[in-house]
Amino acid sequence: MSKRKAPQESPNEGITDFLVELANYEKNVNRAIHKYNAYRKAASTISKYPNKIKNGEEAKKLDGVGAKIAEKIDEFLQTGTLRKLEKIRNDDTSSSINFLTRVTGIGPAAARKFFEEGVKTLEDLKKIENKLNHHQQIGLKYFEEFEKRIPRTEMEQMETLIHGELKKVGTEYIGTICGSYRRGAASSGDIDILLTHPDYSSESQKQPKLLHAVVEHLESIGFVTDTLSKGDTKFMGVCQLQRSDEDEEEYLHRRIDIRLIPNDQYYCGVLYFTGSDIFNKNMRTHALEKGFTLNEYTIRPLGVTGVAGEPLIVASERDIFEYINYKYREPKERSQ
Repeated sequence: MSKRKAPQESPNEGITDFLVELANYEKNVNRAIHKYNAYRKAASTISKYPNKIKNGEEAKKLDGVGAKIAEKIDEFLQTGTLRKLEKIRNDDTSSSINFLTRVTGIGPAAARKFFEEGVKTLEDLKKIENKLNHHQQIGLKYFEEFEKRIPRTEMEQMETLIHGELKKVGTEYIGTICGSYRRGAASSGDIDILLTHPDYSSESQKQPKLLHAVVEHLESIGFVTDTLSKGDTKFMGVCQLQRSDEDEEEYLHRRIDIRLIPNDQYYCGVLYFTGSDIFNKNMRTHALEKGFTLNEYTIRPLGVTGVAGEPLIVASERDIFEYINYKYREPKERSQ
């Protein structure tokens, strides 16, 4: 969900950094999602590797590192740089489009259009602020703050506040902060909350008031400061912890998404939005091998014809693991 990469604690930080940079280039400039995924997978695997990689041959033994990536690792280790990356960095189009997509609300297509109109920097964006949509204006307003990652201690404070305030709106609400925070990350790019309530199921009518009541309450206490978009089931906005007497300085504004999910689909949603994307992909593949189809909404058995049956009842994440005979992994064990 975040556009910022997590700080690495890996002996191969240089390698993972260049792979992430190449991944973002492929996604934002070339729109080549398969290459983006390949670089991301290699970066994720290498970031978990405990030893300092000596050459491409050693890297090639790791999952997701093919011959071409191994060649780039060799070049980087031998020269300290990468010709392809230098070319990208020196190419005005690539670097400007890549930069513009860091502004929340500006996707690759909009970034390319802005670039073609001569908009390349933050200053250029400020000059055409009246042409930006509401989401992009907020992204520009808080650009420097959104670029900074959220320390785990601050995420924990927000989690405590959100759970406490949810109970004031209604005691039956259930809320979970997902993403890398739930996987135990030291810092996060944004806050991603999944919400459910016994009154809302996939069989019932939409219940936007369940989401809107929570958002309005969080606005009333000054935690939610701006709205990017508010639909029946998803809110995208900005939040900020209030400064207390002990705090030396103000907290930064942070991106927050809140999704309302039917209670019978909640734990499939929690599993999916906890990630990581690589873990999800591996789990979906395993589910298919065992005769099930799994996504962010449901787990369903596949008949002999390959047609999915009725959704199975899921009352916890563990239920999903058990259905497909997959060893349960705690959220902190799901980073790859």
